[in-house]
Amino acid sequence: MPEVTDVVIHHNPACGTSRNVLAIIEAAGYRPVVIDYLKTGWTKPQLLGLFAAAGLTPRTALRTTKSPAQELGLLDPQVSDEALLDAMIAHPVLVNRPIVCTAKGVRLCRPSERILDLLDRLPPGPLTKEDGQLIIDAEGNRIA
Repeated sequence: MPEVTDVVIHHNPACGTSRNVLAIIEAAGYRPVVIDYLKTGWTKPQLLGLFAAAGLTPRTALRTTKSPAQELGLLDPQVSDEALLDAMIAHPVLVNRPIVCTAKGVRLCRPSERILDLLDRLPPGPLTKEDGQLIIDAEGNRIA
């Protein structure tokens, strides 16, 4: 049985994609460390580390929908990475989610089936997302 620390998910329980990813992780038999970043917030070193490991920049990690990004003027391409990081620390919802960390790497798991590349084993099938889309068939083969 995997250890608790095999998977860490930076999770927003109100987000369907984040719920899908967590369900896939748990269906694969992992007991992930779940970090509700809206409650815990972010630190600059934490964000810089996650973004570097995932191959993201503050701009590519910025959540532009269902967030205050537009109201805060953050969609302007002239806004610096430093300003984006400061805004993400002040408004944790600005970070796109979920971000998952495993021994295989760190990734922004949008769409949710991107998590499958980070797991050592797949969950049994059939497995569907919340919207009903099949991602693993009854034989355990990836569809996505």
